Amino acid sequence: MMIKLQAVSKRYGFKQALDGVTLSLPAGKIIGLVGENGSGKTTLLKLMAGLLSPNSGVAALDGQVITRRVAATVAYMPDTDIFYPYFTVRQLFEFYDSQFEDFQMKKAEQILEFLNLSLDTKISTLSKGNRGRVKIAVTLGREADYFLLDEPFSGLDPMVREDIAKGLIRFTDTERQTIVMSTHELKEVEPLLDELIVLKGGQVLAHKAIDEIRSSCGMDATSWLVSLFRS
Repeated sequence: MMIKLQAVSKRYGFKQALDGVTLSLPAGKIIGLVGENGSGKTTLLKLMAGLLSPNSGVAALDGQVITRRVAATVAYMPDTDIFYPYFTVRQLFEFYDSQFEDFQMKKAEQILEFLNLSLDTKISTLSKGNRGRVKIAVTLGREADYFLLDEPFSGLDPMVREDIAKGLIRFTDTERQTIVMSTHELKEVEPLLDELIVLKGGQVLAHKAIDEIRSSCGMDATSWLVSLFRS
């Protein structure tokens, strides 16, 4: 499996969100997507998920132009949740099971148990941290080829972030599944990452393997990122 973007641009009216982005994202990687607010991270994830179409350029999955149909093999988790508040977690899982052929109820329940939540809890009663746990459970409960996660750690306390990070490793097959996550918490997620994509002003400023950053630059990814933006 491979997602490829070739000279992809996207505008919202007069605002240029992405400008000539070219990327290749192979299977079996955990990839961090970083950049300042407004750099194009969410737009890029939505394009790869088939929720947006580029104004120019081509976004393709295994040689096929990406459309909404890629939802069958690409799991997208937005930075906000739009769950029905009157659902219990069990009802939410049943809803996902009805929408996605690759949703595995037993796997989702295992993730939920790992994250210390109950199936019978009502969504409306959950704290922000526990809603974040539920979002991860329903997303990773799928057997997708790509998991596109928009700020999965945003606004969550350190304990929740740690649980979610452990869940990402435990409940995905890193030999064949790819996780692409936008994040402002680079220092915390760096140990998980294989590669890092840096966006600035809608363009790819850098795309490097984490090991290459450490070996060739002699610094961790966070320090390297700071030096990159300063230069």
